[in-house]
Amino acid sequence: MSIKDNLAHIRSQIAAACARSGRDPAAVRLVAVSKTHPATLVEEAAAAGQRLFGESYVQEFVAKAEAVQAPVEWHFIGALQSNKIKYLRGRVGLIHSVDRLSLAEEIDRQWAKIERTADVLLQVNLGGEESKSGIDETGLHELVHQVARLPHVRIRGLMTLPPYFDEAEAVRPFFRRLGELAGEIRALGLPGVEMAELSMGMSHDFAVAIEEGATLVRVGTAIFGERAYPQ
Repeated sequence: MSIKDNLAHIRSQIAAACARSGRDPAAVRLVAVSKTHPATLVEEAAAAGQRLFGESYVQEFVAKAEAVQAPVEWHFIGALQSNKIKYLRGRVGLIHSVDRLSLAEEIDRQWAKIERTADVLLQVNLGGEESKSGIDETGLHELVHQVARLPHVRIRGLMTLPPYFDEAEAVRPFFRRLGELAGEIRALGLPGVEMAELSMGMSHDFAVAIEEGATLVRVGTAIFGERAYPQ
């Protein structure tokens, strides 16, 4: 199928998951994960109505953002090094992967230079996997309090990359737990901290994520096919 057909199929699945869980489909945004795929495919997806794209590698994002002429919004969704943040400054609508204070502090410094505020999500490692980034849930509340003090960073919600299971239903407890953690943080009532966004769910399990409250689902393979080159 074409990218246009793939997007239509995914949107129908999003609508069905929202119907099952009594949610408004407008409350769920599709992040088309375009990492490893060329700018031409981003343009093709944009022509089919997709406006939100996610990238995981800074160098690739910079090159692609310059090449894509369509009016799209970029999110950064991958692991991030502090020395690369300057290349994202003012160019991404949301950073999904903040998992430590030092990273948030550098984002604060960079966005202060343009007198703007960066919207971020805190990434939580719920599976305890050493291969994945993210703060563990025992340290989450402390990180929230620390980041909330930064004047040029605004916490908009949480993100997780749970363990992979062949059966999507097996990942439901991780998505549910992220929603519970968001509720705990919301109850703190910290100024400038919102829990408006839950970024969770990928190509094989986004329907379950939506049923558990996802507002951003990150879908790559189901739109663009297998990765264009290995990373």
